[in-house]
Amino acid sequence: MLNIIGIGPSKGDITLNAIKALKESNVIIGYKKYIDSINDLIDGKEIIKKGMGDEVARGELAISKTLEGNNVAIISSGDPGVYGMANLIFQLIGKYEDIDVRVYPGVSALNYSADLLGAPLHDFATISLSNLLTPLSEIQNKIEHAAKGNFIIAVYNPISKSRKEPFRLFKKILLDIRGSNTLVGIVDSTSYPSKTKIVKLINLDEEDINMFSCLIVGNKLTYLSDGYMVTPRGYAIKNDIHPSSRNFYDNFFKSNTPVGPNLECEYYPCHYYGQNCDFCYCPFYPCGDGSTGGKWIKGKNIWSCEDCTWIHEKDAIDCVKKKFNDIVNDVDDLNRKKKELLKLRRHCVLKTKKL
Repeated sequence: MLNIIGIGPSKGDITLNAIKALKESNVIIGYKKYIDSINDLIDGKEIIKKGMGDEVARGELAISKTLEGNNVAIISSGDPGVYGMANLIFQLIGKYEDIDVRVYPGVSALNYSADLLGAPLHDFATISLSNLLTPLSEIQNKIEHAAKGNFIIAVYNPISKSRKEPFRLFKKILLDIRGSNTLVGIVDSTSYPSKTKIVKLINLDEEDINMFSCLIVGNKLTYLSDGYMVTPRGYAIKNDIHPSSRNFYDNFFKSNTPVGPNLECEYYPCHYYGQNCDFCYCPFYPCGDGSTGGKWIKGKNIWSCEDCTWIHEKDAIDCVKKKFNDIVNDVDDLNRKKKELLKLRRHCVLKTKKL
């Protein structure tokens, strides 16, 4: 049996099934650094340590030892199917007969990094910037499409001493498509526990990263909250409709509310001069989404829109109005149709928000 085992970022993250497979294997093969991290789990076994960069030889050796009748474990950090040994082994075993293979998943670097940074993942793409085996043109194509598709992007192998061009290309593409304020989380696993840092894309510097770093690039909705990266999924948080809001929307549905800046309002401007007041009371309240500036007032259970001006911008209003009356027919629909309203909000935020 040939076991391809992911040991995660550290010994404490190994799955129970992976530990069981290690116990049942009598030959352990892997990169020296990975083997050393699990020494106490493999005492008394034949251990073969290899250097970085001889993956094919390592894979052939594991197959050879398996054909001799051994139970072999070949080790990857993280998950063996994510830039690990699994892909290579399955390429190699096509040359041989009667080899039983099992893959034991591990905690991948992207999952480990994302969890340290908060909750940045939604729909995401994973891209390695290593051009040792992959042409730069392919890497460029992947970056461009992931950026245009608004995917969270997990970046492996971002840079090394001799390999800087892919990172510089990556940063340039992201700046052109996503913008300078895009959030980037950096997890440096040179040591354990890993070090984390969150910066804006414009401030992402080559000195901040190395070949052991994993980057998590936020999308247009990712925001910072108490030092954590958060990408909202759009869950509906319902709330009682305030009497003033109810009065406003009673008049709204009768077309008795202002359009554009309401200069006659005693509170104008409540956010900024020139704001549009078509939605004086936000129809999405509370959205629970900090990507446009709103936030919870801690301990009060109150969502504050003080720093959110998005719903008062003309492009946002025009987008919302195209579908709003198809969803909401009366004031109570603001709660009854909250999920549909939040999908409309998300659509319009992504269409109109400028990073």
